Amino acid sequence: MAIVNRTPDSFFDRGATYGAAEALAAVDRAVDEGAGIIDIGGVKAAPGGEVSAAEELRRVGGFVAEVRARHPRLVISVDTWRAQVGRVVAGEGADLLNDAWGGVDPALAEVAAEFGVGLVCTHAGHLPPRTRPHRMVYDDVVADIVATTVGLAERAVSLGVRPDAILVDPGHDFGKNSRHSLEATRRLPELVATGWPVLVALSNKDFVGETLDTGIDERLEGTLAATAVSAWLGARVFRAHQVAATRRTLRMVAAIRGDVDLAVARRGLA
Repeated sequence: MAIVNRTPDSFFDRGATYGAAEALAAVDRAVDEGAGIIDIGGVKAAPGGEVSAAEELRRVGGFVAEVRARHPRLVISVDTWRAQVGRVVAGEGADLLNDAWGGVDPALAEVAAEFGVGLVCTHAGHLPPRTRPHRMVYDDVVADIVATTVGLAERAVSLGVRPDAILVDPGHDFGKNSRHSLEATRRLPELVATGWPVLVALSNKDFVGETLDTGIDERLEGTLAATAVSAWLGARVFRAHQVAATRRTLRMVAAIRGDVDLAVARRGLA
């Protein structure tokens, strides 16, 4: 799942894909590098200036339709917590609504059911959107992740969302400190065991930076290490900024598991 942010202030690319032409080029590049899903966002997750629903729609509405026309078979996801936005982009051809804030707008799941699109059910620590965690405490963070995401998934099914169109996301760094995010990674099999396919959003996040004491531009190795571990432990979808490197990492894990063969065989055959 490649990240394409239509925001002027995204933490990683610093607005590089805010413009429509730049964003479309980023979509094309991600597809060429092997992304199967494009996740389009119109509001950065971190605190900042207010972004109204109208402004979010100005950024992502219409753009989804352009991407759909350009890539008819691509899975298009939109990162939004607002039902108002979800309704518009679903009508433009989005396949998936990525609710990174854990169901704060309950009507978003209703929109997913109405339009027959998928839904990502995320653990965000029960915080309002765009809120940084502060002294978060859990009796058991993974138990809370499992209970919250499964509850959201089951509610979505009860509303009519197709069970095979639902993903659960432990929400690394959302409502969690870095130790919580590391524990969520280490204990990922507990979420996998629920039977819902697991999406992880690890790319260049603060838990990687704090683990390695690195800045945003020096987190690729840590991100790929966490990606490899998460893949081995059963995650299915990987939200990423660096698509080609992530795809190579996932292919290597799949080859070690025996799920895929060599891309090319040359050694020891003569």
